[in-house]
Amino acid sequence: MTRSPTVVFILFLFSLTVAAQDFAPLERWKAAVLAGDDSGLRALYSASPPADIQNPKKQTIPLEDELRFWKGLKGQGLSAVKIEVAKLEPGPFSGSQLVAFEAELRLKTPSGLKTEYVVQTQVWQTGAAPRIVAAVRGDPRRLKQPLKLNPNLYDPQADAKREIKEALERAGREHKNVILVFGGNWCYDCHVLDLAFHHPEIEPRLKAHYIVVHVDIGEYNKNLDLAERYQVPLKKGVPALAVLTSDGKLLYSQQAGEFETARSLAPEDVIAFLKKWQPAAK
Repeated sequence: MTRSPTVVFILFLFSLTVAAQDFAPLERWKAAVLAGDDSGLRALYSASPPADIQNPKKQTIPLEDELRFWKGLKGQGLSAVKIEVAKLEPGPFSGSQLVAFEAELRLKTPSGLKTEYVVQTQVWQTGAAPRIVAAVRGDPRRLKQPLKLNPNLYDPQADAKREIKEALERAGREHKNVILVFGGNWCYDCHVLDLAFHHPEIEPRLKAHYIVVHVDIGEYNKNLDLAERYQVPLKKGVPALAVLTSDGKLLYSQQAGEFETARSLAPEDVIAFLKKWQPAAK
């Protein structure tokens, strides 16, 4: 991952995750999305002036496109919507409410059940007839996006060389391989990948065949010797992975930033990677 306006927006949005009470207008919006109710959904957006809808790069999304996106999910097989609120607070002007959330969308497709995640911030004009007056919507993602970054994912005090040595010893006893994940706590996609490692379809395979070591690179100024040893070009972005056998042999090193945009991956991508590099059966 490299820092970008999108990343800065996401980090700002989710760095202050708080518990929030139900926000009734959002529940009505959710029900309209689930039903694919065009008129019901349209009634929840300001029409005059039109609601100001943007993507995280501050590019305008026409209101009709926003409505088409949400109501069109029903035709794609939408069967359930789960809302996880990250922030609920007074909006930027009097009588407004800001709500930031992640929508988990369950879609029944011809190839089976599929889950997508969409991050959105909405500003509502409250009152007798609440309306969305502004919103920022991210692209649909197949992997859950973290609502709060784990400040301890990469321990700045950790001795990476010792942790790798211990992981290799354990891997030898348990007939596993070792995955090194180079990154830092500032890296949003590192947190996306770590959350993916706990996905119910991914975690059992990961635990059965691998031991994971997080290698902190600081601000690209730590453990650079380890990245060089395991042939991982950090300039291509992080998270950057290497896979070792239990005797320390390098099986794989990330050369082209394959996981650098982990947020764009699907569960199948991670599972395919784990299948490819897992130890051979005894």
